[in-house]
Amino acid sequence: MGGTGYVLLKYLHCFFCLECSGTSFLFFIIVLVLICSKARRKDRETSSVCTEEPKLYLEEAVLERKLPDIDLRVLVDLPAGLDYNEWLASHTIAFFDLINLVYGTISEFCTMSGCPDMTGPQLRTYLWFDEKGKKTRVAAPQYIDYVMTFTQKTITDESIFPTKYAHEFPSSFESIVRKILRLLFHVLAHLYHCHFREVVLLNLHAHLNCLFAHLTLFNARFSLIEPRETEILEDLVVALKILEPDEVTSDQEGACGEEATAPPPPQQPPDPQDTQQMADPQ
Repeated sequence: MGGTGYVLLKYLHCFFCLECSGTSFLFFIIVLVLICSKARRKDRETSSVCTEEPKLYLEEAVLERKLPDIDLRVLVDLPAGLDYNEWLASHTIAFFDLINLVYGTISEFCTMSGCPDMTGPQLRTYLWFDEKGKKTRVAAPQYIDYVMTFTQKTITDESIFPTKYAHEFPSSFESIVRKILRLLFHVLAHLYHCHFREVVLLNLHAHLNCLFAHLTLFNARFSLIEPRETEILEDLVVALKILEPDEVTSDQEGACGEEATAPPPPQQPPDPQDTQQMADPQ
């Protein structure tokens, strides 16, 4: 029997034998509450272990999204006269804020024990590069914390995302945006793969689907995330009717070449990388 169980039995014995003072009885109550809380937390972590199971997000009952009557394509097309980098910057910041917000609602279910790996659909596993350039397998909460920390530092860096008059975007700005959107897509993939049940229970699935549709259309318009990244949620794109089937095929065949990776800002987490288990070569 563990130490906590021994303490509980000791105070139960003292209570029923009337050998305890009021202070001891209070301590017994505190111990009991702690044990119950620990049990509930353990049950929650056990129930949220991420496995490859039927895709809940493809079920007809949850294939809805907010703003169903609005053509999101209007929201992604570059307005006449607006700077391209300004358009990328505004959308990138919005995607970060919204994905961070949605993840925050279910973060208590994304635990080190429940999500020991950063995974997505189709057995996709995302690895992180440590400071020595070595691939490192980290738990999903750690990976997502790295993503959010990196993105927050980047979008608040005046030399990368300028906000003051006469400050120019760096020549590598688009590649930096590509990296950020790729990382944020990883977070979305993990949400759909491991935590969509919690999203549905919170009645946030329509919001998540709308966010996914927005990012998908933005990417289809400007080709910022490689098809090898987005292919794992292609079935959701089709189910939500975000793109026409021929558009999905065209996007897959049209993008080629290596992804540009921006130089990281100072004091950021190590660079992430994704692989697929039993996977394709890097």
